[in-house]
Amino acid sequence: MLSREDSRRLAQLERQLHQDDPEFCARMSSGQLDPPRSRRPPLTLILTAVVVWIAAITLGVLGWWIGAAVAAVFATTVVIAAITQRKPRHRRLPPI
Repeated sequence: MLSREDSRRLAQLERQLHQDDPEFCARMSSGQLDPPRSRRPPLTLILTAVVVWIAAITLGVLGWWIGAAVAAVFATTVVIAAITQRKPRHRRLPPI
């Protein structure tokens, strides 16, 4: 991991490279930028969590409290995993 000063210096070098040789930067990136990633979590994981929460409510109504608690914790874990699943993107600096 780079220090703050190293990160600042690297960003400065990248900007300078974009100014000095934009054709090289275009060739290195194949002329295309990264496609924008969806900010929404996957729909299947959300549906899974909803089904498990419904099962947890049903188990709670039937009096199976331990099963209801386990199902609720599992559904919550699925939602947290869906939200945090997105990988951090590397930012590309726009050409100057």
